[in-house]
Amino acid sequence: MHHWITVLGDWYKDLLQTWGAPAIALMMAIESTLVPIPSEFVIPPAAHLAHTHQIPLSLWSIVLAGAIGSWLGATIMYWASRLAGRPLILRYGKYVFVPPEKVVKAENWSDHYGAMGIFISRVLPVVRHLIGIPAGIVRMNYPVFSLFTLLGSGVWCAVLCYVGIKAGQDEQLMKGELRHVTLWLGGAMLVLGGLYYFFVHRHMMKAPKEPRKPE
Repeated sequence: MHHWITVLGDWYKDLLQTWGAPAIALMMAIESTLVPIPSEFVIPPAAHLAHTHQIPLSLWSIVLAGAIGSWLGATIMYWASRLAGRPLILRYGKYVFVPPEKVVKAENWSDHYGAMGIFISRVLPVVRHLIGIPAGIVRMNYPVFSLFTLLGSGVWCAVLCYVGIKAGQDEQLMKGELRHVTLWLGGAMLVLGGLYYFFVHRHMMKAPKEPRKPE
């Protein structure tokens, strides 16, 4: 495991040294679409490398790139859903990893939180890359959608930068020692799992409502 951590770390460091902030934006855009790359694997390592001056990026540039990338990915989901419409998404979404039950669950969650749910979704697993679908289907005001997406993504990326800096101070973790890697991963899973259950799972599992009319 230590070998693979080292290999991936070196690859990511080379990528950031070559492409810089655009590489972060691209990966975060993908993270916000149908092929989610966990943002927890994108931002914290970049923050550690920047903080220790191993790559020519500032922490603010990482936060900005992450927020813009997240907004780009969410925008793709928003407009694809808005232009296709609910019937088409329900019928063909399964071919692009969005089965009908996921759409209905995302709609339930969106119904509960409304526009503020766009902001909240940026820090939650599962719903993070789905929230653009119900927003597009009901034709949520796009500037409002964009604003909440950028704000939420910026806050989340800033939190992940802090985590990356603190994790980088754990020498055993940086050496890839299994016990410390397990502790950090276990802690992250516990926090994200709790957030998912209390803010997402309970509302996604509610009985489906009648779809809202487009504005």
